[in-house]
Amino acid sequence: MVVVLSMVLLILAAWIALGALPAGADAHMPLPYMIALIPLMWVPSLAIAVAAIAMREWGLLCLAVAVALSSQMREVGYWSHWSPSRDLLGLLFAKPDSGNGNARNGAAKKKPAHGQRSTEELLADIREARRETEINASETASDVLAQRTSSSASFTVMTLNCRYGRANAKDIVATVLSRNVTVLALQELTADLVRELDDNGLDMLMSYHQLGEDKETDNGGFNGIWIRVDPKSAERSAVPIPAADVPSVTLQVDPMRDITFASAHPKSPMRGCRDWSAGIRGLGTLADTAKRTDHDIAVILGDLNSSPDHPSFRALLRSGFADANLSLGEGRRATFPSWIPWPRIVLDHALATKGARFTGVESFPIEGTDHLALVATVALD
Repeated sequence: MVVVLSMVLLILAAWIALGALPAGADAHMPLPYMIALIPLMWVPSLAIAVAAIAMREWGLLCLAVAVALSSQMREVGYWSHWSPSRDLLGLLFAKPDSGNGNARNGAAKKKPAHGQRSTEELLADIREARRETEINASETASDVLAQRTSSSASFTVMTLNCRYGRANAKDIVATVLSRNVTVLALQELTADLVRELDDNGLDMLMSYHQLGEDKETDNGGFNGIWIRVDPKSAERSAVPIPAADVPSVTLQVDPMRDITFASAHPKSPMRGCRDWSAGIRGLGTLADTAKRTDHDIAVILGDLNSSPDHPSFRALLRSGFADANLSLGEGRRATFPSWIPWPRIVLDHALATKGARFTGVESFPIEGTDHLALVATVALD
């Protein structure tokens, strides 16, 4: 029995070692899927550790603990600044959900039976928000940044994979409204969903958007990016990768620098491992562009179909990007699949180059999609 369990641990150790392959070497089936499961290898390792204790096999116990710990090497960054007491206080003193900001003047409006506001109610809230914040088509980037109250300019960005265009448009627009989102990146869009978003008032909240081209080779749909202000420039695809277009918008935040936001969705491995890896690593071109212009900033938002255990994703980070979850270290914001709390994996990301830093990040469900939405607060240094 000890020999069998030891062999299992050696297999697990070899599995975990796949995460140390060079970038691009993970572009072979089934390596991307095996590597994605590395953070879960502590489960069989822990079971073997319990068996080792029962058998009083201390050498086997040590090996099992070592394998379990090695599976979490790249997970440590998610918890580097985590505070259990702070999270407990947040749960104890959290305010009741007001239905995405639906309550006004101390009384909540009546909602439809399915728990969502009607389109008329949502549009009324949007019009009221426009009056309160004076959002209009001539609003500038400086106006948006000046509205923030932190010591340095900051704003909210959001990304969501819409699952073949099935995400609930009302839910998306209500979230943008209630969370005061400045930049919205959506993946797996369809023309029908874009129309539904406008019908529910997204075009009133966010005056400009840039969509990628709708192509048959897209992985689940095309990408789009919305912003509350008219940008300095926009591109249908900021970087050529073997996947859906990477639409981007660029703002001038001061006379010395611009910031570019891009909505990205590299192919999943099942659509071609080589394209999957090339797409992830290819996004690093955006960081290279920011470096060449010295002061400029690049922010990538999207379902990147990868996590820090994937060598291709770590190559993207090495190109000059910081990940919101890893840089904050306040907990693992796994986003897929949405319908179970565990085991979820990290697929959706907010990344930024030097000159921007993340001060908050949160994930939460949106009706109709299999990914959680990811919202982050970006501050400019």
